[in-house]
Amino acid sequence: AYDIGLHGVVYQVNKWDPKQFDWTKKLADADYVGPTCQYCHMRGGHHNVQRFGTVYTSMGMSMADRGAPIWKEKRDRWASVCDDCHSPRFARENLQALDEAVKDAGLEYRETFRVAADLVKDGV
Repeated sequence: AYDIGLHGVVYQVNKWDPKQFDWTKKLADADYVGPTCQYCHMRGGHHNVQRFGTVYTSMGMSMADRGAPIWKEKRDRWASVCDDCHSPRFARENLQALDEAVKDAGLEYRETFRVAADLVKDGV
């Protein structure tokens, strides 16, 4: 998802330009043209990449926000990373859009399994 998203494309286009990505600098001291994976997932030098991960599972299908307190805490922490460069509204709106996309993807995912099960029943 990162590679095809805006941040990933900026990175892929500029990663070999030392003026844009000076790999000799520590992350906290760097002024990169866009965030790398480490900027968001290892913020503050933490090596637990899930600490600032999204609230979704690895496939992103089953954990859309349902209002549980733990998800609010994770979402607030996730949005705080976006707030380094974007407005708080930007992060919240994107989280909402992700929730909707995950819910839609979940419906499509379940439908795919229904179609496959029907094909098996039909001997295909």
